[in-house]
Amino acid sequence: MSDTIRFSISIKEKLLENFDELIEKKGYGNRSDAIRDLIRKFISESEWEEGDKETVGTITLIYDHEVRQINEVLTDLQHNYHENILSALHIHLDKHNCLEVLAVKGKGDKIREIGAKLNTVRGVKHARVTLGSTGKSLL
Repeated sequence: MSDTIRFSISIKEKLLENFDELIEKKGYGNRSDAIRDLIRKFISESEWEEGDKETVGTITLIYDHEVRQINEVLTDLQHNYHENILSALHIHLDKHNCLEVLAVKGKGDKIREIGAKLNTVRGVKHARVTLGSTGKSLL
């Protein structure tokens, strides 16, 4: 016997029409696939918003590498959080600007803390934290 459950929902006709158009644009096979994806996204977002659940994600930085000692400051900060920062990708965008993408894992609050500290480093022009689920709660 399957563990799949069927359920029905009530929805305004225009909202359903808009949803069906979006399903087609995004390439979903059917409404069920799209709804499953939305439910997974909703669960994932709630996990990192709660702050106490294990999450994965990225921290993206844009910074001016010519600011005095910025590389040392960023490296030291990353080493202080070595248990949460899994990997770093460094890209030279132009003569002055670098892009750094950090792969992170840990409690949502801790990852946001790391992003906030990186954002306050002199020479960092942009810092963005993107968190998601580890997938354990998504069936």
